[in-house]
Amino acid sequence: MKKEVIEVPVMSAKVRALGLPCSTAVKANGFVFISATPPVDMVTGEMVRGDIETQTEASLKALKHCLEAAGTSLDNVVMVRIYAVNSGFYNAINRVYAKYFSVNPPARSFVPVASWPMEFDIEIECVAVA
Repeated sequence: MKKEVIEVPVMSAKVRALGLPCSTAVKANGFVFISATPPVDMVTGEMVRGDIETQTEASLKALKHCLEAAGTSLDNVVMVRIYAVNSGFYNAINRVYAKYFSVNPPARSFVPVASWPMEFDIEIECVAVA
């Protein structure tokens, strides 16, 4: 089976505008792979500023948007990886995350990162059943 790159409204254009060599969403072999998704407002395409809970909420909304563009949903997510610039954000991120994955949550990793070249504190990626 070949991979299928999914065009995600707002997000794919944002990735292209930044010149990033990646696809926002890819389907392959019955799965959907969503690239690490920062806190992007899915209406304006702008980065959402604010505390870590505000950014986490925006990142999860963007992730949901990407999944839906690929024809799946949060209910079908099997693996999540959270990247955050501060391991001290762990509990605050969990408070928001729990609202999105309250029943039968997927497998998950939490990865503290030193920094990245843009002004946000979190990115979330996932794998879902298509």
